[in-house]
Amino acid sequence: MIDLRSDTVTKPTKDMQEAIYKAEVGDDVYGEDPTIIKLETLAAEMVGKEAALFVPSGTQGNQTAVLTHCRPGEEIIVEAQSHIFYYEGAAISAFAGVQPRTIAGKRGSLDIADIVDAIRTDDVHFPETGLICLENTHNRAGGAIIPLSDMKAIYEVAQKHQIPVHLDGARIFNAAVASGIAVKEFAAFTDSIQFCLSKGLGAPIGSILAGDETFIEQARKWRKRLGGGLRQAGIIAAPGIVALETMVDRLVEDHDNAKRLAEGLGNISGLEIENVVETNIVVVNVKNLNITAAQFVDMLKDNGILANTFSNDSIRLVTHFDVSLAEIERAIEKVQSIVNEQL
Repeated sequence: MIDLRSDTVTKPTKDMQEAIYKAEVGDDVYGEDPTIIKLETLAAEMVGKEAALFVPSGTQGNQTAVLTHCRPGEEIIVEAQSHIFYYEGAAISAFAGVQPRTIAGKRGSLDIADIVDAIRTDDVHFPETGLICLENTHNRAGGAIIPLSDMKAIYEVAQKHQIPVHLDGARIFNAAVASGIAVKEFAAFTDSIQFCLSKGLGAPIGSILAGDETFIEQARKWRKRLGGGLRQAGIIAAPGIVALETMVDRLVEDHDNAKRLAEGLGNISGLEIENVVETNIVVVNVKNLNITAAQFVDMLKDNGILANTFSNDSIRLVTHFDVSLAEIERAIEKVQSIVNEQL
């Protein structure tokens, strides 16, 4: 199978497997796991923050951030199709007791005027605006990169109103590699940032939450409350170190493969590429084939390709470390055959 469902399906590399086997461990709840400490120190340095915290998943990282920044009854500003709003089971309301104020973005990026309008004034009828959440790259915008200038403008407005900014940077290294802008520069316009060690970086598990020392100290307690306090966690931190040290620069291969995939599929009659492909996500509309996206996904599976539906009319394809250029070319050929039969 050529698995293009997500970059979350990657398997650990041999170097990661060896690191797992040799990992020096201790009890991380007691702060005694040397591999966790090494990972958190490395991660904090890479994003330019004072401290970092290992969390089992990106969702837990985002929720830990919201819980740390906000009080129950506050409101957070989020893009209308952001992961933290769209894909995290209403956890911001269930756990933190905050409500979302959604703003429709343009390719995932929020207009500064819309944010200014959404910030609550001091009125007994309104909740206080407790947080602004951004996402870079933006998943449902097709892996779009949020421009650094947009993040800077939003951060400056947030500071003026004394509102913290959290970045769901699950794929921030994709944004950095594709734009040529260092992760530190993106992170400079945030109060906290979460990024995944899995996905494009290929580690089997885990994410990082980073911010200043006081924030991370408070976040550590929220992680514990959420069940994220782990013991000999160095076993899963070790491949994360390998990911940060060896897997960042190669993301350009995934981006090149995604652009080739988009080019090949875009040349097939009946298919339309919906997104501007900047990183490793391709969204393909199949409406002109007079079938649903779910039906097309089933056809792909029957022909050795795994994909996910994105809407009733479109599918999402994601390139990653475990899919080669040769497999991309095979996938294009197979899709051409499927479409020929359909038409």
